[in-house]
Amino acid sequence: MSRSAQGYSVALISAVFLSTTSIFIRHLVTNFDMPPLVLACWRNIIVVATLVPCMLLFNRRLLHVDRRHLPFLALFGLMLAGFNGLWTISVARNGAAVATVMVYCSVAYTAILGWKFLGESLGWLKVAAIGLCLGGCALISGALNAVSWQANFPGVTAGLLTGLCYTAYSLMGRVTSERGISPWTTLLYIFSFAAFFLLLVNLTGGSVPGSAVRAADMLWLGDRLDGWIVMILLGAIPTVGGYGFYNVSLTLLDASIANLIVSLEPAFTAVFAFLILGEVLTPVQLLGSALLLCGVAAIKLGDLRRPAVGGLQEA
Repeated sequence: MSRSAQGYSVALISAVFLSTTSIFIRHLVTNFDMPPLVLACWRNIIVVATLVPCMLLFNRRLLHVDRRHLPFLALFGLMLAGFNGLWTISVARNGAAVATVMVYCSVAYTAILGWKFLGESLGWLKVAAIGLCLGGCALISGALNAVSWQANFPGVTAGLLTGLCYTAYSLMGRVTSERGISPWTTLLYIFSFAAFFLLLVNLTGGSVPGSAVRAADMLWLGDRLDGWIVMILLGAIPTVGGYGFYNVSLTLLDASIANLIVSLEPAFTAVFAFLILGEVLTPVQLLGSALLLCGVAAIKLGDLRRPAVGGLQEA
């Protein structure tokens, strides 16, 4: 198998891993009625608990970071905590497939901010693609339907905000890359900070919607071994596995090509959500998904014409 063929295969595996994130989350909130922010906190804790032993075993230098980077990584972790919390609420309220597709509105937001603040080009083709992304997101979320806002205000709001949060997450990821921080070290520290911030939110006595009402709610799963297994798999497989295979693909492919392949994640999630959870998108949501993914593909194909900074889709 050629080097490029290996890269395509590894990038596809990464997309499959990442696409299972919302499936695990949906299972936990549906079958265990787990508070979304408690779930998000445990997900971050398990990611850290997975990374630390691996780094101790394979490369201890990844555990260390220059102290001058800590304030920025803490801010990055705060953004990740917000993204993870909103993402979990969106999956709980909107379903796995809809929540995953809505995150990809971030591609349009990133293109706009890149043009405004980073001097990136914004031709008519990219403008049209951004319009497709935002229009598709509006159809998927029901943002144009007053009834949707009344019936599912938290879900629609959380879904729309995930795209904005992920845009900030992606831009901050570029900064860490420019500072020369290893992506694995970044992953460890931002998930550690995110776990800390989410823990604080869950200790506010339920003042934040979706958080623990009592400190004892942090052990929501109790002695449910099946629930803890799913929780551990959620932390260890989609995030660590997805990042791992994606990083390998970057050694075999151009970053823009790898990033484009990983953008197949919503399609995989939709299939898994149908087969495992029985979720079915409405005709309007299918139309919105098609518009959004066409816009995403157009923007990313346009990015192939210029040097790109790699960034992983999905948190």
